[in-house]
Amino acid sequence: MKKIVEKHSLAIRWFHWVNFPVLSLMIWSGLWIYWANDVYRLGWGDTTLLKFFPDSFNKALSLDHKLGQGMSWHFVLMWAFFLNGLLYVLYTAFSGEWRYLLPNRHSFREAIQVTLYDLGISKQHPTIRKFNGAQQIAYTSVIVMGLGSLLTGLAIYKPTQFGWLTQLLGGYEFAHILHFALTIGYVLFFLVHIAQVVRAGWNNFRAMVAGFEVEEVNPRTHEIVAGPTALPAADASFAPTAPQA
Repeated sequence: MKKIVEKHSLAIRWFHWVNFPVLSLMIWSGLWIYWANDVYRLGWGDTTLLKFFPDSFNKALSLDHKLGQGMSWHFVLMWAFFLNGLLYVLYTAFSGEWRYLLPNRHSFREAIQVTLYDLGISKQHPTIRKFNGAQQIAYTSVIVMGLGSLLTGLAIYKPTQFGWLTQLLGGYEFAHILHFALTIGYVLFFLVHIAQVVRAGWNNFRAMVAGFEVEEVNPRTHEIVAGPTALPAADASFAPTAPQA
């Protein structure tokens, strides 16, 4: 029989869906700003392997000659990004959700197991619980990255007023590099996160929209026997808790 299983609270869903467009728009407006000083590349000496970003890229997406507009949008969105992140951290702290999110001494080993399993290299199914080790590391890292983006952003926006912060972060140039590197990190996180959502299927996506999943349950034992939270026969002794994508 099928059963509706609650998964994400309304608060978690709101924080998630507010943060996604805000951060996406911040990256977009950041590209407008970066156009005016596109100095970063991968290479050595006079050899360039990859340039961030070529003129053709800027012109194709109409990113050029929008420095003022980009700065205005970026600084306005910064407040939305900061407030949403702060409220999320406070919610996880007071609701006790942090107990599931923070990595522990087993998280890194489990993250390797999860990665190998997802890539099809290992057949050993990771233990199912609310957040596996890979998710704990990824979601906690994003919070740290958000704080890093805020601090480095302030350091390069007001290097005189926040001179102490700029120096603490290694100077203006290094703070600028960190800010750019964190942005690349968000893009990579988005790509992996979206790929995992697609892989998990509609039931998992619906949970982040409506807050519940529909699971196939054994009518005798009331254990979940099908769906993203089901365990293979070899792991039937575990009592599963729904993982989050």
